[in-house]
Amino acid sequence: MSTSLSMFLLVAINLGLIWLLIAAPVGRRTLHLTRVFKAPPSRIAALISPLGAEANWHPSVVSSERLSAARVRQTLSHPDRHGVPITRTLEVHEAEDEEDLACETRVVDDSALDASFWKSYVERRFLRPVPGGTALTVEQTDRYRGVAFLLFRYIQLRREMKALDQWLATGKGDMSGVLESGWTQAGLAVLSTLLLWPFFGLSTQGLLLSTMLTVVIVLHELGHMAAYRAFGHGRARMIFVPLLGGIAVGGRPYNSHFEVAVCALMGAGMSAFLVPPLIALYDGGLMGRGLLVFLLILGAFNLLNLLPMHRFDGGQVLRQVFSTRTSLLMASFLVTLVILWIGWRVGLPTHMLTAGLAVFTVLSLLGAGGVKPRMALDPMTPPQRLLAGFGLYSALVLHGYAIVYACDRLLG
Repeated sequence: MSTSLSMFLLVAINLGLIWLLIAAPVGRRTLHLTRVFKAPPSRIAALISPLGAEANWHPSVVSSERLSAARVRQTLSHPDRHGVPITRTLEVHEAEDEEDLACETRVVDDSALDASFWKSYVERRFLRPVPGGTALTVEQTDRYRGVAFLLFRYIQLRREMKALDQWLATGKGDMSGVLESGWTQAGLAVLSTLLLWPFFGLSTQGLLLSTMLTVVIVLHELGHMAAYRAFGHGRARMIFVPLLGGIAVGGRPYNSHFEVAVCALMGAGMSAFLVPPLIALYDGGLMGRGLLVFLLILGAFNLLNLLPMHRFDGGQVLRQVFSTRTSLLMASFLVTLVILWIGWRVGLPTHMLTAGLAVFTVLSLLGAGGVKPRMALDPMTPPQRLLAGFGLYSALVLHGYAIVYACDRLLG
């Protein structure tokens, strides 16, 4: 398989996965999970109903306060944008006969999210006695766009069932899982490297290239995590997604537009700091050629992330810095023009640049929507806009120069 065809296939697979995860019209879906616990229905009911006497057993629930016969206010361990525990008001309806219990819950107020986020959400829990204990069935219904959040809720629901089982046995519940552990993420990084290997050719050189790309992805996500930590996200972590790369996840919602801009920019920003020393280390020879290849991959990956598309880091930064539609369109056009010029400068064919622009334009259309916070983020001050704007400019220049420098010596 030719290199150009392999790269086209890799891009097509990535675009398909991105569409499936964040944009596919999944519609209204119901998660359904059943588990049997070795306890009587009355004991389970006290734990799983928000109106129950032990509703605060859940590791994520700090307290559960009954407001009325059908309403409960829960304080969660998850922080809001100011680091204060999130509170939610739930409307609960229970129906009970001689043996079975049915409980339906809706969210009517959330201190962190806009009410529109919960408008289609409803959770139902059913208890029925079975030999040896009680069967608990949980159904969660919501409207989804993309399968990513649907998968997240399914994983969380399974973890809750496991934590409840632990609580009944030991009096302690744990919602953590193996996915977030460092060993799991290292394994996923290795898996991603092996999955990328065929696209670069099943050879030692191909394995080296796929390894370099994985290292570049890790460095990029570490930049995001460093920014999250600087803004006080105590639970910031990285999730590696084979083929797609990595995702840095903050520990709380964003508080300001400046925070959004810096956290988005630092993926490419931290990698940009490596460009000058890598160029200074170049001294020709075989090792020098490998360094140039790494420099090219580093520059290309981060420069593509700076494209002004909705889900890309460049689009995130530009939307925070430029507040009017006209200024945003002009800035997006200029950034795209700079990236296209870099492609032309290193010898990419015009038809390839045009096709690439068309693909990323289509990809940008997938970005509408997102989770709306309850309150608007703090606005950026003029000095903050200046800092973020010059930061984006610096990242563009450094990564663009890395590509030109590497290509001139590799192809010269």
